Amino acid sequence: MTQWSGYFGLILQGALVTIELTLMGSVLALFMAFLAGMGRLSRFFMVRALATAYIEFFRGTSIFVQLFWAYFVLPFAGISLTPLQAGVLALGLNVGAYAAEVVRGAIQSIGREQYEACTALNLGRWQGMRHVILPQALLVMLPTFGNNAIELLKATAVVSLISLTDLTFQAQVVRAQTGNTLVPFTTILILYFILALLISWGVRSLERRMARGLDGVRA
Repeated sequence: MTQWSGYFGLILQGALVTIELTLMGSVLALFMAFLAGMGRLSRFFMVRALATAYIEFFRGTSIFVQLFWAYFVLPFAGISLTPLQAGVLALGLNVGAYAAEVVRGAIQSIGREQYEACTALNLGRWQGMRHVILPQALLVMLPTFGNNAIELLKATAVVSLISLTDLTFQAQVVRAQTGNTLVPFTTILILYFILALLISWGVRSLERRMARGLDGVRA
């Protein structure tokens, strides 16, 4: 029993690394999503082209390859990253490319009358986007952002390939030391599920608060 408590301790340490990866990767993904998503809507061709190139490249290539490039290939260009930095970079850029289309689609889903109202109020393009369009578009984005965050959480398992001690890596260590596959992998299965539920709960709570705030403004 004492031996297994030590093994469970290893898995919990891996859970902390997975949570850290998920949080930091999500922050980078959100930043890239808004940067590229709004870039797709820019009036400038070069900005649209760069945003489109980023989205298509990271959606069209494997997260495994992106991770290996970040950790093993970038050092040849003089950019050395720790396993954690490489994992956050690969996961954030990959998921951010998918989320960028969510941003673009949500902004474009806002009715033309809202843009006309911005013009009538003499709001500039950025002022109208910030105060009128984005608050409404964010409510549309949130459910899919929640899905993206859960996808990022599950994708963190790939970082075990570069020896980052996340949940999956620690489960493999326990399996190698005990010869038992059922216990460690059932444990991390449950932990991944709990973390995904927490993300879903957090997103739904935020969505309800934002909806109440928008209803108050409209009233």
